Amino acid sequence: MAKDWAAVADAISARMDELELTQQQVASRAGVALQTVRELQHNLVERNRTARTLEAMSAALDLPRGYLGAVLRGQPLPADGQPADSAAIADLRAKLANVTERLEALEERVAHE
Repeated sequence: MAKDWAAVADAISARMDELELTQQQVASRAGVALQTVRELQHNLVERNRTARTLEAMSAALDLPRGYLGAVLRGQPLPADGQPADSAAIADLRAKLANVTERLEALEERVAHE
């Protein structure tokens, strides 16, 4: 899957303008180096960043936790701004629901013994 660092740069710049934040303020809020903010905001160096860095940047910009990661992957963002669940997360949720259901059935059986 292609990564759209230019879209991330656009999202960061737009949000910084909206909130009237400087690069230094964003770096401080995100707990990242000023150089990292510069590189991301201006798409200067396309390198793999950790999910933690993008999450910290999202939080620093008062965006939902996975917002910039979703922008990077080209995932649609619903009206509430939350990244859409990937197929893998949806699958895990279904499996968890199944395990929960089975556990509750076992607890019910044990309670009646």
